[in-house]
Amino acid sequence: MTHQRHVASRSVFDFHGRPPMSRALPLSLQHILAMIMGTITVPIIVAGTVGASVAQTLMLIQVSLMASAVSTLIQLFGVWRFGARLPTIFGVGFAYVPTLTAVGAQFGLEGILGAQLCGGIAMLLVGIGIRPLRHLFPPVVAGVVVLVIGLSLYDIAIHYMAGGRNSPDYGGGQQWLVALVTLAVVLGVSQFGRGFIKLAAIICGIVVGYVLALALGMVDFTAVTQAAWFSAPRLLPVSLDFAPAAILSMVIICVVNSVQTIGDLSATTIGGMNRELGHRELSGGLLGNGICTLVGALFAALPTASFSQNVGIVAMTKVVSRSVLALAAVFMLAAGLIPKFGALMTTIPYPVLGGATITVFGMITMTGIQLLTRDELSGRNMTIASLSLALGLGLAAAPEAMQALPSTLQLALGSSPIVVAALSAVTLNLVLPQTSLADEQAERQRMAARMDAQDAASPGHTEEVPSVSAR
Repeated sequence: MTHQRHVASRSVFDFHGRPPMSRALPLSLQHILAMIMGTITVPIIVAGTVGASVAQTLMLIQVSLMASAVSTLIQLFGVWRFGARLPTIFGVGFAYVPTLTAVGAQFGLEGILGAQLCGGIAMLLVGIGIRPLRHLFPPVVAGVVVLVIGLSLYDIAIHYMAGGRNSPDYGGGQQWLVALVTLAVVLGVSQFGRGFIKLAAIICGIVVGYVLALALGMVDFTAVTQAAWFSAPRLLPVSLDFAPAAILSMVIICVVNSVQTIGDLSATTIGGMNRELGHRELSGGLLGNGICTLVGALFAALPTASFSQNVGIVAMTKVVSRSVLALAAVFMLAAGLIPKFGALMTTIPYPVLGGATITVFGMITMTGIQLLTRDELSGRNMTIASLSLALGLGLAAAPEAMQALPSTLQLALGSSPIVVAALSAVTLNLVLPQTSLADEQAERQRMAARMDAQDAASPGHTEEVPSVSAR
């Protein structure tokens, strides 16, 4: 029995497992490489929108990396009621980008951070009151959210594979060669590999793709040579501005992001741990995200969210050891404190990341489908899922359809298909009557009986011969 406990404590498939560094390091690198480009891309986009200086841009990148690390550690280990205590990665996410850029263009970085502080408070309120509201998020709602998350990430993966948006070589032959070689290695190792190497399929693909990109001259080390060796965050490096329109937009996207968090946490427990999400885990996850978003605003760290691509890695590999993910958080913290380290990670070309992560995004989609099928696919549930998907993805594909709406609503609804899909699914789940497959079958039988009775009572009906003879 002692030996079994010892083995379990070192297993990568046990949340409390502590695998040796030789196993944990490559598995944690998969999570780092899947999230780091997104983590640094968001502050770069925001910096360009608000016209930040080079020093401000580097500061935004630095604190975003550290916020991602601290947020992940809180989610893994928990502090009082904060943290889901699940194998999940949190960090500065793409879901906020449309709202951040719209607010930043009008109110600057000061307006973003002031509104973000209020958005963090809204997240905390959702986390505190989630228990009585949990019935609003049955498997059909959570499944729709996770499914849309996966579907909405596909274009990111394709843009990465083609070289990244605005790249002068976008869509070039070299870009696709590197991306497809990386993808082929990931598929080959994941399907034909054995033992531990199979779990490290993504990192194997990234290594091969990086070496190929290096040979083709696609790797630029300029950022590494220019980055400093050490830099610490400062409290309130930017003053806060509380503009009502900015606050409303940020509060809406933060509340809706809480629904995405519910979907990601549900996908983590179902896809990686084969069980439903617990109430305490859900509340802790929302509270942890809220406090990190709130406090992060004081250090100019942009709002945090659950990282769907890392959820996909957990679902694909079934590696749930928090030691593995904690090691990834430590590396992110080091990248924030040691800018040269973070700069080195950013030298990985976009085609390598795209080729390595597109299978992960597909896994997120399949986890959403798996969530949907955990509940019976009655006509009611199929209506909720199909209409929510149609509205969310449809409006995202045609944002000009909302041009007559107030700008604030355009910001809130047009920021992501996840917003519209989540609001639609929650609303339909509340409005549509609760009917099961058995209820629908019983209703069809009652309708058939009424139709038979009407046919029997019609003047021209002659099928009941015994009744005619009796007369």
